[in-house]
Formats: sequence, structure tokens, C-alpha cells
Amino acid sequence: MAESTAHIVIPDRYRYGVIPHIMVDDAAAAIDFYQRAFGAREDFRVDAPGGGILHAEITIGRSALMLGDASADESEVGSFAAPASLGGGTSVTLHVFVPDVDSLAERAEAAGAEILQPPTDMFHGDRTVILKDPSGHMWVFLTHLEDVSEEELRRRLAATG
Repeated sequence: MAESTAHIVIPDRYRYGVIPHIMVDDAAAAIDFYQRAFGAREDFRVDAPGGGILHAEITIGRSALMLGDASADESEVGSFAAPASLGGGTSVTLHVFVPDVDSLAERAEAAGAEILQPPTDMFHGDRTVILKDPSGHMWVFLTHLEDVSEEELRRRLAATG
């Protein structure tokens, strides 16, 4: 890994994007975990009339995330489910660029995250950790190390196989 990544910025194509809205079984506990594990900042929350959190927003680095209790408002249009109600699986993985993926991985594991892939320098030019949070959501945290051309990316990928 490079000695210092402080000068490296998130690639422009990843700076702005879709804001994920995840559902969990205990949003208050999830927010607490995200604060301890990822250094999240809670921006605001709206409590549900019957208890729980109807809607909350947090920031991890410069990335916004919306979340709420899956059961907070059963009358809303659509079907909102937490990973546990889906048998523990999820169809979404959340990617967040951070300045130091190694320290984030240590902090997240100490807070209760399950590390699925330890921090690793990847062929695409990022140092990456893959983890699962206690709510069952999958996360990929990345520290950008270098810009890689499409040609070099394909060459490196072929070399891994």
C-alpha cells in the first residue's frame, strides 16, 4: 500500500451518485453501529408514531445514506424488508471511498462487522475491504491508490485468472 493516500482523491465518476436507502430491523442500533464502525454522522431522524425510526439520514465520509426500520410504517406503498427477513441475503452492496481503508476495517471489525475480504490492493487500482454489518448489509470500502487505464485494467484482470 502507498505510504500516504491523503493526496489521492475519489475519482470524479464516483463523487456523486444514487443515494441508497436501506431498511433494517433496528435502525437506532444500526445508526449506533455505523457511527462506531464507520465514523458516520447522524444528520437527522424522523421517529415513527408507533415507535422505531421512520426515516434517518447519515453521512459516511462524504456519502449520504438513508435508512429506517423495515416495520416502522407497514402502510407505505411498496414492500420494505431488512436482510434478515430475506433469509440473510441482500441484493445490494454499498461502495464507499475512504481515505484509509485499513483503519476503517480495524474499526469496523472491533465494532462488530464481519470482514469477508481483508484490505487488499486490487487490480482496479483501489485497496478494498469487503464486510457485512450486523444488519446483514454488504459494504465495500475502498481507498483509491492509482488511476488505471481500461487497457491496463483488462491486462491485470486477465493476469488474475
